[in-house]
Amino acid sequence: MPEGDTIYQAARRLHTALAGEVLTRSDLRVPRFATADLTGRTVLDVTPRGKHLLTRIEGGLTLHSHLRMDGSWRIFRPGERWNGGPSHQIRAILANAEHTAVGYRLPVLELLRTRDESKAVGHLGPDLLGPDWDAETALRNLLAEPDRPVGEALLDQRNLAGVGNVFKSEICFALRIVPWLPVGEVPSPERLVSTAKQFLEANKDRPRRQTYIYGRAGRPCPRCRTALRHTAQRDPSGRERPTYWCPTCQPAPAL
Repeated sequence: MPEGDTIYQAARRLHTALAGEVLTRSDLRVPRFATADLTGRTVLDVTPRGKHLLTRIEGGLTLHSHLRMDGSWRIFRPGERWNGGPSHQIRAILANAEHTAVGYRLPVLELLRTRDESKAVGHLGPDLLGPDWDAETALRNLLAEPDRPVGEALLDQRNLAGVGNVFKSEICFALRIVPWLPVGEVPSPERLVSTAKQFLEANKDRPRRQTYIYGRAGRPCPRCRTALRHTAQRDPSGRERPTYWCPTCQPAPAL
């Protein structure tokens, strides 16, 4: 699942390709907006908001998209073969004279008035990579439910926006706590917020994300060489996600 750092990078690529240019083609392949025509309008900017993308367009319009598990936006030059997936998976096409942005497998795609963006993203907590970042508010949000497992609380975008399943495990490893520890029992809970910020800032400009334990079950811990483990943990939607930890660096009760 894309996380705040990858959405930040996607927004930057889309902004570079589209912002300031007039659309020569628009095709929104979702029933509700299939007749919308943005051709002739200028793209003003592409802004990330947590895991959401906001493409603002001349005339007070915003194209809101969310990638969820496997959606993507790909950028192509004129004449370049589109290789992001089969054509039936295309949900959006935005093109100008130099670039074509193609949205594949987008589970969320809607056109709304820019003044109404809060309907799409107003529920989000402070954005770890956004201009609205507020560490104190993020900490208050996390501590509002002290009995909640820290891993689940970090994934709740209403608390702070941008942490996904990968960084959940990485943050807990860095702080030597297990993801199912209640938030209220986390020593120095302000470090949850500062560490989340550090991880996303460190990775927002990297072509390949720097991780330490995610996806490495059975391999040695980079700190103590104990074999890393993984188990399932529910996210705020109730889905089970893989969670990685070191049984030595992050001691926990038996599962």
